[in-house]
Amino acid sequence: MADLNAGLADKGTNFSQTHSIRCGGLSLDLSKPAVMGILNVTPDSFFDGGNYITATQIIDRAGEMLNQGASIIDVGALSTRPNTTGGTAEEESGRLIPAIELLAGHFPGVIISADTYRASVARQAVEAGAAIINDISGGTMDDEMSRFIAVSNAAYVLMHIKGTPATMQENPEYTDVVAEVSAFFEKQLQPYISVGKENIILDPGFGFGKNLYDNYRLLARLKEFANSYFPLLVGVSRKSMINQVLQIRPAEALNGTTVLNTIALINGASILRVHDVKEAIEAAKLVELLKDNNL
Repeated sequence: MADLNAGLADKGTNFSQTHSIRCGGLSLDLSKPAVMGILNVTPDSFFDGGNYITATQIIDRAGEMLNQGASIIDVGALSTRPNTTGGTAEEESGRLIPAIELLAGHFPGVIISADTYRASVARQAVEAGAAIINDISGGTMDDEMSRFIAVSNAAYVLMHIKGTPATMQENPEYTDVVAEVSAFFEKQLQPYISVGKENIILDPGFGFGKNLYDNYRLLARLKEFANSYFPLLVGVSRKSMINQVLQIRPAEALNGTTVLNTIALINGASILRVHDVKEAIEAAKLVELLKDNNL
């Protein structure tokens, strides 16, 4: 497996669970697992598309997730479900930027994440108040993204994907999915390590260019990524890796999501990206008690 700590030996040991990560001018406490609440302002997301379009709907949903314990609100304005080609940058920013401005004004001090793979949209999002850029492509879909992130104070979620949303589920194959995802991280981290940027979060990209069994291989071996210098984000919420096994629809996948979130936490995840904040917070509290060495 690739060494994700390469170039960071002078910065101490592996990522510490007492670590706080800088997100723009804010700090995210990761001394215990954090929950990132999903807020899709899209008309066509796989689970909740069209539910959060108006200003009132956006504010109410964000407020609900924050009251339930979310540390981050992740705003997405472009569906990246399998077989989608996506809209234009103008369409994406036209939905995303007003939503971020609205949330930043209504919830000052809250960490807002912008879910985008476009550097031009990421720049606008940070100017509007986003403190994290959540890039499903890990910098592979826009060459300008790494240049922007390297000089930005925003934290960066570097996610693995094989292909693009339009092609990623067309028979993806790996010799060793963990080794290949790790090698991808090592390569994509180099521009940031070279300039000393540390506020990066890794996401193995469950469901993004992986078949059913490779998703579960990643989950089973998650600790191999959790040993990295960088914190680990896991997003399995209501995804097909649950629905295929249980033969259910996304609307019925809350229980399965909680089971996989619990496994992810036990295996070292620092952040859960979820539609259902309350249940994720409960899972995190129980796992933290289980891990308490003072018991």
